[in-house]
Amino acid sequence: MKAFATLLDRLTYTPARNGKLTLMRNYFRTAHDPDRGFALAALTDGVPVSFPLRRIVSELSRTRFDAELFRLSRADVGDTAETLALIWPDDVKPGGELHPSDVVESLRTAPASSYAALLAGWLDRLDTTGRWALLKFLGGAPRVGVSARLAKQAVADAFGVGVDDIEELWHGLEAPYLPLFAWLEGKAERPEETSSPIFRPLMLAHPLEDGDWETLSPDDFAAEWKWDGIRVQVAGRNGITRLFSRTGDDIGQSFPDLVSAFSFEAILDGELLVMRDGEVAPFSDLQQRLNRKSVTRSMLAKYPVHVRFYDVLEIAGEDLRGLPFTERRGRLEAWHARHRPPRSDLSGLLDVADKDALRAMWEGTRSDGIEGLMLKRLESPYLAGRPKGHWYKWKRAALTADCVLLYAPRGAGKRSSFYSDY
Repeated sequence: MKAFATLLDRLTYTPARNGKLTLMRNYFRTAHDPDRGFALAALTDGVPVSFPLRRIVSELSRTRFDAELFRLSRADVGDTAETLALIWPDDVKPGGELHPSDVVESLRTAPASSYAALLAGWLDRLDTTGRWALLKFLGGAPRVGVSARLAKQAVADAFGVGVDDIEELWHGLEAPYLPLFAWLEGKAERPEETSSPIFRPLMLAHPLEDGDWETLSPDDFAAEWKWDGIRVQVAGRNGITRLFSRTGDDIGQSFPDLVSAFSFEAILDGELLVMRDGEVAPFSDLQQRLNRKSVTRSMLAKYPVHVRFYDVLEIAGEDLRGLPFTERRGRLEAWHARHRPPRSDLSGLLDVADKDALRAMWEGTRSDGIEGLMLKRLESPYLAGRPKGHWYKWKRAALTADCVLLYAPRGAGKRSSFYSDY
């Protein structure tokens, strides 16, 4: 657990993307199997055990620490794992090195009634950082500023392959990913590609700046409204549909109603929204559905989700990313008219006469309740990352206020150190 704990701790205090990649690359090169595979699972929210952390913490509070002290500390620290790691007695007891694989194997075979005793024994053997890392591991989401896509990128970089090679295999493998690492180290043949849908890196936009505006010709660009939802990729293959976030995380468990509604062979790019009677609901409504491992029937009914598609990467196995935007858009419109998938529509293209008309549209976005405009070069292929000069996002200007702040309570969870609520 020591190497894994060091990795998590350093990731927490390393804000830069390249710094995080370096830390993970070094770990995956030097850590042993199966621990590094379970570490990768933790970073990609794929730990293969379910551990009821809150319930177990409640059980331990009856015998191992003061429940009221924990409650008060938790409110200040803002994180259950960190609070328990800090409040636990610091006199480390002997017991030998604890590995992530030891934890997984013990939980796979132990009855649930013994979980509290197991956790107490493990915590007794670890220092503060080790306790925190163990609890983060058991919680299934370390939250150290690493997306699933970034963790896969680190694995790819560590062994000199492309991240798309990892993605193509990913959903056919299970933690601790022994066949994957054996192939990466040249000890075995490449695993067979999964028949499940895979994530393709998204094309991102640059903010429109004054210099861009001066040289921009509306005749070279398509204009769309910028919808206030979250960017998603819907991928369907062999009767399986997956919903990916912009960073490649599979978020389908939060939107089972959407995933079950789609059945097609295509990879589509769009915006996830809550819609009622054809109208886009405020983003705060969509937030009620995000990051949930299970969704109640009442939430499904109260916050109905919808995808507004605006690009297509693949249809029936044909890669369309090399085509210009105008051709991809035509293929998307024809495909959508033919298949008419439920809970979806297309983002409309705006008719723009000149730059004055375009600016007038942008200036009216606030009164129309729209986040802004998207400008996409007509000849642009679909390029991964954020290529300059192809796509622009022109968000409405921020509102400012002159005021005297009288009161601001502390936030909760990750924002417990910020006075962010008025």
